[in-house]
Order: sequence, then structure tokens, then C-alpha cells
Amino acid sequence: MRDEPVILDTVTKLRPEQAGRVAVCASHGGLYAAWCAAVAGVRAVVLCDAGIGKDEAGVAGLRWLDELGLPAVALDHDRSRIGDGRDAWERGVASRVNRAAAALGAAPGQRTPELVERLRAAPVRAVVVPPIREARVRLDEACRGDVEVWACDSAALVRPEDRGRIVVTGSHGGLLGGRPESAIGAPVFAALFNDAGIGIDEAGTTRLPALDERGIAAATVDAETARIGDARSTFAEGIVSRVNRCAAALGGRPGMPARELVALLVDARLAEARP
Repeated sequence: MRDEPVILDTVTKLRPEQAGRVAVCASHGGLYAAWCAAVAGVRAVVLCDAGIGKDEAGVAGLRWLDELGLPAVALDHDRSRIGDGRDAWERGVASRVNRAAAALGAAPGQRTPELVERLRAAPVRAVVVPPIREARVRLDEACRGDVEVWACDSAALVRPEDRGRIVVTGSHGGLLGGRPESAIGAPVFAALFNDAGIGIDEAGTTRLPALDERGIAAATVDAETARIGDARSTFAEGIVSRVNRCAAALGGRPGMPARELVALLVDARLAEARP
């Protein structure tokens, strides 16, 4: 089985027994996703370029993995759906490769099965994975009263105790494998995501209508304005690109700063909590 690729909707679901295999994960290619792949001990990883975006954050993980000698490829977000591993396998086309992957013959324009065939030649290596900065923090400047706002670089870091809170994530706004239940892991009051360049089938925004069905206000910020995988950038720099109906009813609109939207959401949560 070691020669068979691992195909997943998100890199956060890699398991210890999958170490040493080539992983096709439909996560963005940012730093947090790259760190997850390295910690999992994969031989090589295929991710999504997430529209490239601000500071080329959608592919920043490729450069970071080069420092560890791990091959990595990013697929074009306009050719296969972010958050959908099966689609990444079937329709994926490389837009970027790192040096380690290029040395194995991987190149932009190649389709996923060809990429994986080349990446299989990568040696399995033990690497010392450096720590990354804290990926989940309380945004004290945005909190008011009993309303808490948390920044999570990945939506996978949302916890059950986040019920009723506002979470600002660095994750893309796409459903995992198209599953509505994957939109968020806790009954939060509101959630923000990165639109990952929106991409094919508008995959980068599909969490929004799914969260409407759960009564959760949600929005995406433009990938060109905030670094994907960086929740603090979402909050501090993001400009809203899409809002769902629940967020619009609370005053959210495209074009407003994420910081301003969060303030509106805090106001709404405070009003909801008043007797």
C-alpha cells in the first residue's frame, strides 16, 4: 500500500499510518497546511494553490517544504475544486512545483496522476519539523463583554467550546468533499474564511450557503487581501468578498473590511444575549 497515494479532502486528516506515502490533499498550499504534511511524515504532497493570493500565501508552503527537502506541488484552483481530494485527483493540473518536486520531473501543466507517479520516486526521509507560531489565539482587541472572538489558522482548530463564539479562520471557504456537515465543527455564532480565489465551481465559497442552513453567519475575504492560512491576516487585512444570508441580515456586505464585519457580528451577538 505504500506506493498507493493517499487522497484526502484536507491535509489535517493525515494519519500516522500514512507516513511515507505521497499525499494528494485538496487543502491550500500555505504554511499551516505544509506544516501538517511535514508533521505527518509524507513522502511528498500535492495541495491547491488557493488562487496564489496575497504574498503568494497560497503556495508559501511549497518553499517552506523545500527547506526540509520534501517535494510539494500546488494544483490550479481554476482546474479542480479546493477541498475535494477526489476532484484534485481527477481534474487537477499543477500550477506550481517546488525545487524538490522539480528534481523528480514534476512540472506545471502536469495532471495529478502523472505528478504522483513522479513524486513516488522521492526518498522517505526523517526530517526535524520546526515549530510554527501559535495557530489558535483569542483576539482580545475584538472581544467585548462576554463575546469572544478567536483566530484559528485552520478551521480544524475550532473546538466544541467555541459554541456561540465568532471564529476568524485562515481556512478556505470550501466544503470538504462537498459535505455540508464539514462547514464548521462547532455551532459558532459566526465564521470567516478566505475565498481561495473562489476558483472552479466557486468552490472557495461553498461553506457559506451550508452555514446559512445552520443559522450561522459566514463570510469570505478576498485571497488577494489576506494571507490564506493566517487567521490574524484575515482579521487585520481581509476585505470581505462574499457573505451568506445570515451575515447580510446583520449588516455584512462585500467590500467591507473583515475587522468591521467582526465588530458588527460582536454587536449582534451582544444584542442577542440581552434579556
